[in-house]
Amino acid sequence: MTQRDKSPEGSADRPAVVLVRPQMGENIGAAARAMFNFGLTELRLVAPRDGWPNAKAEAMAAGALEVVQAAEIYPSTKEALADFNYVIATTARGREVSKPVMTPGRTAQELHARHGAGSRTALLFGAEASGLENDDVALADVMVTIPANPAFSSLNLGQAVLLLAYEWMRAGDETAPVQLDRRGYVPAPRGDLTHLFDHLEATLTRSGFLRPPEKAPVMMRNIKAMLTRADFSDQEVRTLRGIITSLERLDVPKN
Repeated sequence: MTQRDKSPEGSADRPAVVLVRPQMGENIGAAARAMFNFGLTELRLVAPRDGWPNAKAEAMAAGALEVVQAAEIYPSTKEALADFNYVIATTARGREVSKPVMTPGRTAQELHARHGAGSRTALLFGAEASGLENDDVALADVMVTIPANPAFSSLNLGQAVLLLAYEWMRAGDETAPVQLDRRGYVPAPRGDLTHLFDHLEATLTRSGFLRPPEKAPVMMRNIKAMLTRADFSDQEVRTLRGIITSLERLDVPKN
């Protein structure tokens, strides 16, 4: 069985995660779990410090054990990236290598575009203590930097993988925004809104709500702005006027 045969089914249509010289099995497991949370399944390891397989990685991966068990091991970054068309290197600081730098959100969009065009892509992460070396970054097309607190910008390996995996899934999310069911909706004519405002202002004046008098114009402007944003239908305006009329029948406090 070849390394390619072991890759999880469907992994070629999404980015692979390549961890270069990872030091701790726990961090590899955390990265695998983060990947699986957001639909990434192909994990490649370059010279893991503590050898492979790694019981601590399997324990940390929890429900993502299949990602760990299918991980491919390579002796060098160059060999791990040989069959990819597009590679993004993650780094928290400037490098001597001159490369375009993208945000995580832009990175995810670019990855989706590349896969849509038939490319194989990879996200490249460095060792926990030192990150990627310049020779590793030189093999990538672009770099991605995760915005973080300048005084504490170093992320745990699992956290960094999770953030970029999340951006990948979010960029491809086609779920429609939440919308109100407004079948039969007819926007209220501006004249109906004007009558509503006049009716409400007269009632609020009588009730003593609009005080002191010198602040009444500003208060009504704010109320009108609030009600206009609601985008009422004609039926909703009629209902509101009915509510105001009903309230007018109550005893109104004396000024």
